[in-house]
Amino acid sequence: MTQETHDQDRWSAVDAYVTDLLCPADEALTAALAASDEAGLPQIAVAANQGKLLHLLARIQGARTILEIGTLGGYSSIWLARALPEGGRLVTLEYSPAHAEVARRNLARAGLEAVAEVRTGAALDTLPELEAEGAGPFDLVFVDADKKNNPHYVEWALRLTRPGSVIVVDNVVRGGTVLDTGTADEATRGTRDMFDLVARDPRLDATAFQTVGTKGYDGMLVARVVS
Repeated sequence: MTQETHDQDRWSAVDAYVTDLLCPADEALTAALAASDEAGLPQIAVAANQGKLLHLLARIQGARTILEIGTLGGYSSIWLARALPEGGRLVTLEYSPAHAEVARRNLARAGLEAVAEVRTGAALDTLPELEAEGAGPFDLVFVDADKKNNPHYVEWALRLTRPGSVIVVDNVVRGGTVLDTGTADEATRGTRDMFDLVARDPRLDATAFQTVGTKGYDGMLVARVVS
């Protein structure tokens, strides 16, 4: 067994321990993952303890309106939508019509079809539509879509939020490749550009943290809109 394999096994075991104690799965969450697997979606949904983190951030924030950029099968959408109070609303954007349909079924199974709206299409097309409709301001935005466009998604998040809103961006460490200044990888370059944008924008107060677990070595960025 290599050290890397040993580390991954240990990380996954700790995730399982934490999840079993603090964020056990229920029928709707388990079914959402199973339906996503059956439909052939990539297994890149947030881990259960990360879903619970998003849920708690939304609850702590007192969010009544949430925007999610990147739906996949709706697993994280369920965690977020369940944090909303009565009358709250989640809008989640998904590029793939097939993925969006899986997500809609998963949200309906969880009893959240009246709370969560799944919009299909490229987010950089649907975000201007939201702005034109006067949607928002959103209290929390979760960005977990194609990483090359992360800077654009954060810019749009700023347009659709208010002072006091929270923006969360997933997969910002990328196994440490975020340090690679000369990388040709578009996802890493987009993530680095996003960090540069957040660092220089006076409207944002942010930090990022590294994570290990069932999803490997990665991390999240959390920012508060201050002006």
